[in-house]
Formats: sequence, C-alpha cells, structure tokens
Amino acid sequence: MIEYYLAVDGALLEAPEERASVWLCVAPDATEQSRLCECLGVSAQSLESSLDPDEVARIEIKPDHLFLIWKRPESFDGRVFNVSSFGVVLSEKRLVVICAANSLLAGVDRQAGMSTPLDVLMAMLAESVHHYLGHLRVVKQVAREIQLQFDRSMDNQHLVQMYSLSESLVYYVNAIQSNGAVLALLRSHGQKHGFGPKQLEMLNDLIIENEQSYQQAKIHAQVFTNLIEARGNLANNGMNHALRNLTMINVVFLPLNLLASIGGMSEFSMMTAGMPWWLTFPTLLLAMAVLGGAMAVALRRMA
Repeated sequence: MIEYYLAVDGALLEAPEERASVWLCVAPDATEQSRLCECLGVSAQSLESSLDPDEVARIEIKPDHLFLIWKRPESFDGRVFNVSSFGVVLSEKRLVVICAANSLLAGVDRQAGMSTPLDVLMAMLAESVHHYLGHLRVVKQVAREIQLQFDRSMDNQHLVQMYSLSESLVYYVNAIQSNGAVLALLRSHGQKHGFGPKQLEMLNDLIIENEQSYQQAKIHAQVFTNLIEARGNLANNGMNHALRNLTMINVVFLPLNLLASIGGMSEFSMMTAGMPWWLTFPTLLLAMAVLGGAMAVALRRMA
C-alpha cells in the first residue's frame, strides 16, 4: 500500500500521486516493489532490507538520491522493547519511506512547519530520537521497581522480565549507535551539498540528543547487568546461610543421637540398676540438653 502526502503551508496533508512529495510505502507487495525500483532507481535488495527488522542502520549516497535505513523503537508491549527498521529514499523533489507498519507518520508533528521533503525526513528522525528517550525513561522506572523487589522475594516472573529488558537494551544500544553514524554521515553530506542552516542546526541537535540516548542506554544496560549479578549473589548468600544452619543442626544432634541410642539400650538399665528409673532417665535427658546447648553456643561463637 502506498499513501501520498504533500507539505502545504507547513503541514503534511494527503494529496494525489502526481502532486505528492512524500510517499509512504507500507509493506509493499511484489508489484509495488517493482514499480518503486523503476521509479526510484534502487535495487530490490535495498527495498527488502528496509523491511528487515535486523538490518543495520546505514546510508548510501547516490548521484541523484540518498538512501538510508533507520532504526526506530516499537511501542512497548509490557515485556520487551523492540526495534524495527525503515528505509528512506530522498531526492530533491520527493521523499519515499518504505516501512512495515503504517504508524510511522503517526507520531510526526504535521504542523511543524514542514515545507520540503528534507523537512519531513528531519521530523521523522527527530520523532524517532525522542521516542528512544521516552522509552529509556520507562526503562529507568522499571529498573527502580525491580530494585524494590530485592527487599522481598523475587519470583521467576520478575527474573524473566529482568533478562528480557537487559536483552532489549543491548539491541537499543546497537540501534542508537548505528543511527548516530547515519546522522553524522547525513550532516557531512548536507554540508557538502547545500543543506540549509535550519536543517544543519537540526541535524546537530539530533546528533547531540542521539548521543545522550546512547549514553543513557549504556548506563541502563549496565544497571540491569549489575541487578542480575546482585540477584545471583543474593541467591547464593541465602543458600549458603541455609546450608550453614542445617550443618549446625546436624553437628548438634549427632552426639545427641549417640547418647539417645545408648540410653535406649538395655546396658543403660543394667548400669543404673541400683537407681530408680524416674531419676536416671531425666538425668540423661538433662545431660543431653546441656551438651546440645553448649555445642550450639560454641558453634555460634566459631561462626
């Protein structure tokens, strides 16, 4: 499906194909891909890479157009933060966007004073960078909630969430870093080919904001790595504490079991035949209790 838009009086409005300066190609089929290859002069491989979520962000500068692939964050589904790709073919009079979902222009401010295809591209890149920053704020809140769970017992659900977010941040760091390289090359290209001061200034701002996103993503990734290591250390400490207590109980009751075994045999009755049973057996129990208490106190002092 191909949608057509035109920048009119600074706003992005729907328009017929012959007047449109912005084409939004949503999951184009084979026929539409063949048409785009003929009209834009790009290869079929480039169109397929635009729809590949695992494609690395890059930029290709041709004599008559500029082709780039950009990594953008997907909406948070409550479990993980996903990253997708979209392709852009920019010429002097037309901007063609190839993407897998029609929500690409949903977050773009259509009243942002856009008058050229390059302005539309700048608005799309800015929306993507700000989207990363918004997601990183959510990641920070989730990290705080998981840290609070350390004061209570964490079940497997929280551990799975922690691992999923840590994996998502790895992809975020990679995507933001590759986007930064695209922005740097786009600025260099713009300085050589006459981008206006407004576009160059916006590119500089986007590079700074993208670098901030990159640093924040690295920090959050390190935080989750430390949380996972801390959780493992806490689990090991708890297991060691439980094993130590069980060992102390075994050490205390081993000699008591020996005395109880002796007291339950006929030899004890034979040795105490001249004494009443109501005196000998309580004496044995008292001696066992005193011995057990003394061993427990000694083991605690040793620990």
